[in-house]
Amino acid sequence: MVRTRIRTALGLAATLVALAACEPPGVRTSPVPAARPPAPAGPKVLPPSEQSLVLRDYYASVQQGLVAQGLLRTDGGGPDTPFSERQLVENFIRIALFEEFFRVGGRLVAQQTESRLHRWSEPIRMRVRFGDSVPLAQRDRDRSSVTAYAQRLSRITGLPISISPSNANFHVFIVNEDERRNIGPDLRAIIPDINATAIATVQKMRRSTFCLVFARDPAGDGNYTQAVAVIRGEHPDLLRLSCIHEELAQGLGLSNDSPAARPSIFNDDEEFGLLTTHDELLLQMLYDPRMRPGMVAAEARPVAEIIAAELLGGSI
Repeated sequence: MVRTRIRTALGLAATLVALAACEPPGVRTSPVPAARPPAPAGPKVLPPSEQSLVLRDYYASVQQGLVAQGLLRTDGGGPDTPFSERQLVENFIRIALFEEFFRVGGRLVAQQTESRLHRWSEPIRMRVRFGDSVPLAQRDRDRSSVTAYAQRLSRITGLPISISPSNANFHVFIVNEDERRNIGPDLRAIIPDINATAIATVQKMRRSTFCLVFARDPAGDGNYTQAVAVIRGEHPDLLRLSCIHEELAQGLGLSNDSPAARPSIFNDDEEFGLLTTHDELLLQMLYDPRMRPGMVAAEARPVAEIIAAELLGGSI
């Protein structure tokens, strides 16, 4: 989940110092206007490719179709989506302790595999990076969306999450087609030992893959230290925001999807587009201090039952 170079313009600050000059008595001179420093150049925006324009139209129709079916809901769930304590526990186990993909023969295939509990133990420093053909207005919207969502995730989990232009450990790439296809050098610059499978997964994303995220656990102990999310810049606003919500939350440790999870963004049915109240509870459970990185499902289940009972008041 690493991708595009963001071109940031560095403005040079000019300091003007006024000097007092002695003038002959009775002579007045008009002050010479100080020369204004040139305005800093903004980020350069390249025209999108024909392929990117075709994808933009395609994803606009996808969003329109989903919304017309009542999907991509933004209400967070309501009376029509009740869930019990038992359901919350089962959803947590399936989403936090199983993996969605498995590496087979140098490629990632969709295969549910039991894993261990993963989460971050150190503060997250998030950086948003845009492709050169992503419009400036879209960059402003997306940067604001990521910033607000990072603050929300921090409140929910208690984990310090900030936006940082340097020394980032969670990179969010919002890129168009050509930029994504040439993402390899950017990925290697962030993760020098990244494997070819991960790079190929990003560069060869199928049209049916809206976005994705990778998180690293280099010590194999359940502690994430680095993550990269890649989101298609061609998505219309709601679909793009939906990707931001899902991939950033998955990058915190809720890495799987479950068809039984409702109301939830961790469900491939696309009913909900934005993080729900149910999903907030999953994140609270994941970052509860009674949970430990590296736990297997059998260890995490009794702890999850205790926490779920506290959160829902025993509605098993």
